[in-house]
Amino acid sequence: MAVPLVFFGLFFAYPVAAIVGRGLKTEAGWQFGRFGEVLARPDIAEVLWFTTWQALASTGLTLLIALPGAYVFARFEFPGKGLLRAVVTVPFVLPTVVVGTAFLALVGRGGLLDQLWGVRLDTTVWAILLAHVFFNYAVVVRAVGGLWAQLDPRQEEAARVLGAGRWAAWRRVTLPALAPAVAAAALMVFLFTFSSFGVVQILGGPSYSTLEVEVYRQTAQLLDLPTAAVLTMVQFVAMGLVLAVHARTVRRRETALRLVDPAGTAHRPHRPGQRALLAGVLLTVALLIVLPLGVLVERSLDAPGGYGLGFYRALEEVGSGTFLVPPLESIGNSLEYALAATAIALLVGGLAAAALTRRGGRFVRGFDALLMLPLGVSAVTVGFGFLITLDEPPLDLRTSWILVPLAQALVGVPFVVRTMLPVLRAVDGRLREAAAVLGASPWRAWREVDLPLVRRALLIAAGFAFAVSLGEFGATVFIARPDRPTLPVAVARLLGRAGEMNYGQAMALSTILMLVCAVSLLVLERLRPDKTSGEF
Repeated sequence: MAVPLVFFGLFFAYPVAAIVGRGLKTEAGWQFGRFGEVLARPDIAEVLWFTTWQALASTGLTLLIALPGAYVFARFEFPGKGLLRAVVTVPFVLPTVVVGTAFLALVGRGGLLDQLWGVRLDTTVWAILLAHVFFNYAVVVRAVGGLWAQLDPRQEEAARVLGAGRWAAWRRVTLPALAPAVAAAALMVFLFTFSSFGVVQILGGPSYSTLEVEVYRQTAQLLDLPTAAVLTMVQFVAMGLVLAVHARTVRRRETALRLVDPAGTAHRPHRPGQRALLAGVLLTVALLIVLPLGVLVERSLDAPGGYGLGFYRALEEVGSGTFLVPPLESIGNSLEYALAATAIALLVGGLAAAALTRRGGRFVRGFDALLMLPLGVSAVTVGFGFLITLDEPPLDLRTSWILVPLAQALVGVPFVVRTMLPVLRAVDGRLREAAAVLGASPWRAWREVDLPLVRRALLIAAGFAFAVSLGEFGATVFIARPDRPTLPVAVARLLGRAGEMNYGQAMALSTILMLVCAVSLLVLERLRPDKTSGEF
């Protein structure tokens, strides 16, 4: 546990504490009165209100749209089910900047809806809400559908035999068993939407701002560190509460899972209502997920001289003032950074998962919550904290290439832990004990007992870490060097400049990033031994 604690202490707690300290501490001491001053400002109150209500609305809308999909994936068998599962999961591993770009191409000025019907949603919150549903659809499908598939349908059938109607049987038997999974999924969606950055920055414009976007604006544009520090602390407290509730619901879910029959329960839909439900879910996936991604590809090919690869060829040229290098180099940069970040995340996350498996108590539960904090704490704060803290020996890393992978690994570690932990807990401890009795050292016992059993889960964790590292934007936008931009940073820079060529190149880079993430996801689906279980 020492390595993960040192890693999070140096590269998460220290930078965040330094930013907060610079914002709240002066020569006269700590200025905690700034909390009241900042939170009393009308513009900040508006940001807090929008952040909270859009997160609640996004969560409710996601549950409403995704729960039928969770049921379909849990209970129905149909051709192409594995491919469709991968398709609905692609948005979750896409960078938020690409998600925002896809919906900008669909509902923004000059987008598909604008061209066909004159409908533009970029000046309303609907574009943001739909983008959040697009991004988090897979969270509900996987978290709830995974448990739903393991519930024994005979329990509900027994209730109906005793006289309960279909709705009453579902409400009294199935829903209570699903409640922990639904609550955990809802909390995760709220976590991601409350701290939304790339989607809101691209789609919200100057009218809408979440806490994360406002921290970026106060830090990078206005250089108002006291306000940024207060907002960081507010977000930190809110996310801490959400994660505490999430940890409790996950424990309830694990208890419930031990009570269910995991036998296969899926069947082909045979009743008209079941076929209609399947058709509705397929239509939802087509309109909500496939259509935005398809529009993104179409926009990347719609060059000034007609459909072709003009925007892709332009990526080989140095733009006027936008980049110091051709945007195409950002692809290689992102792949190098993501590979290094994946290695770091596997090392830190693997050790953390092993420690959580073999130890218990409140300290370990607190450590588990700590591992999830980078998903909820402002990545902007972490990135800016890197710049002001890691600039003196022995940690003078501000000019080093490793700074970007370190920031990306912070986001990858939670996915490694959540993927590895259920598998490690399933390993029979008596196997390790038997190896030790036969004279095996702890390292040899892990290599010859644990590793063969968790190898596939390790590959899946590596794939998730690679995908999320590839798309990390909030922290990387601060620390990526101008001569070595990453793909998400390059997309944001191109979108920030006027001109059809810049917009087209942004669409081309976003399409490339989407394809890389999609391929990673399809590989994960082939590796996953159990398509219904797991936390992701």
